Amino acid sequence: MSFKKNKYTILKKAISVELASFVYKYFLNKRNIARFLFDQKYLSPFNAEYGIWSDAQVPNTYSHYSDIVMETLLQEVKPSMEKHTGIKLNETYSYARIYKKGDVLPRHKDRDACEVSTTLNLGGESWPIYLDPTGRTGQAGIEVNLDPGDMLIYSGCDLEHWRDEFNGKDCGQVFLHYNKKNSKTAKANQFDKRPFIGLPPWFKGFTLKKNTKKY
Repeated sequence: MSFKKNKYTILKKAISVELASFVYKYFLNKRNIARFLFDQKYLSPFNAEYGIWSDAQVPNTYSHYSDIVMETLLQEVKPSMEKHTGIKLNETYSYARIYKKGDVLPRHKDRDACEVSTTLNLGGESWPIYLDPTGRTGQAGIEVNLDPGDMLIYSGCDLEHWRDEFNGKDCGQVFLHYNKKNSKTAKANQFDKRPFIGLPPWFKGFTLKKNTKKY
């Protein structure tokens, strides 16, 4: 399947089942720790370092921007992304969720930091994602089912994508986002406007002082 022609492609076993399982268990543990710390008021509800339950797109579901493990995956799968898209890419950011019963991912297109994206199945119960390859709004979608370690690569700014109501218990997914290296927004969106990979969202727009050590 040609990404350049269809604006999406499916990559089976993008990472090993063992690695996907490790990352999924890690993320489940982090969710449980975050819930405990918030409930016991060791963390402010405005502290996003351990993740949040206030995601506007999927409310009351555990989500995490730029978890360091997910940001490392963002770097690690980039060569595969470039190989299977035929496009040189810049990393922008990662975003992970553990979906729960009753969740719905509304139909949407992504912002310009997500020109080339992937949803990577980490584990849990299967939950198909739908996308509209026509690029038009409101069309019937193609159903894509992913096993742990599989990923759907898609043009997030061009294709509507969504998930219908989830009837399982848990489903772990990480979204890895990139810009085309030669696009007009690539330089401005590098690392999603953070100085480097792994920093939390409040570092967007932060400028390193001249002669600051490069990390």
